[in-house]
Amino acid sequence: MEWLNYHHLLYFFTVARTGSIVKACEELRLAPPTISAQIRLLEENLGEKLFSKSGRRLVLTEMGQVVYRYAEEIFATGRELVDTVKGRPTGRPFRLKVGVADVLPKLVVYRLLEPAVHLAFPVHIVCYEGKPEQLLAELAVHTLDVVLSDSPMGSEVSVKAFNHLLGECGANFYATPREAVAYRRRFPKCLDGAPFLFPTENTAERRELDRWFESIGVRPKIAGEFEDSALLKVFGKAGQGIFAAPSVMDKEVRQQYGVGLVGRTEEVRVRFYAISVERKLKHPAVVAICNTARKEMFA
Repeated sequence: MEWLNYHHLLYFFTVARTGSIVKACEELRLAPPTISAQIRLLEENLGEKLFSKSGRRLVLTEMGQVVYRYAEEIFATGRELVDTVKGRPTGRPFRLKVGVADVLPKLVVYRLLEPAVHLAFPVHIVCYEGKPEQLLAELAVHTLDVVLSDSPMGSEVSVKAFNHLLGECGANFYATPREAVAYRRRFPKCLDGAPFLFPTENTAERRELDRWFESIGVRPKIAGEFEDSALLKVFGKAGQGIFAAPSVMDKEVRQQYGVGLVGRTEEVRVRFYAISVERKLKHPAVVAICNTARKEMFA
């Protein structure tokens, strides 16, 4: 097993932070040869040069910058550890690492995460976007605290995690204001043969739309298919076709994209899930997200 000498790392970090060996010596109360020798040992241990000379100045190499970022986090965590043991306030925000399925509408994601930033203590949100299966793999090794998705984790996924339904709603249909007035009179039959902007087939919303259109005997003309829901709405705003969006986002969709309502249905159900490795949620920010979604957003 390879070991990292944290004294060597501290000497490197202090030189990088203060900008010179002389200033680091004053802070650490050590002689310059001692610090220089310790940094050389760290470079030999890592197999990388961490500093290069620019005239009389030492500047971080590309790898030195990477090591500096890690050292900064390591020593900040160390200070927090001591403060916690001593009962002193750390001033460090809770970190919430969220995986967001790339098919989720960004407006919905913001509304879901918003309660986390209004807690009585600071929360540092880190969002990662990706395919659900990729995010669930990260969740399994605790890289993420929670995954937000439009569908529950299936039994075919070999990850021990739990689905928490945040809520569900119907679907609204939108077009440019002028087209919305024309289509609105015969909704939903007006959608038969009309240009329609669909989400891609790998989304739960697309499956719900296909099922509903089949049940009412309506076959829209596919004007485009989009994995990015925001891009889909931009095309709708430009008049390229009618599109659907969760009814819970009606106000935001109309204001942001300047579109008009064609019609709505409760027969197309759009659902949102939080997936975690805990059956009973413990992270205070995740608890706030779930409670607000169920009691307010989807009430």
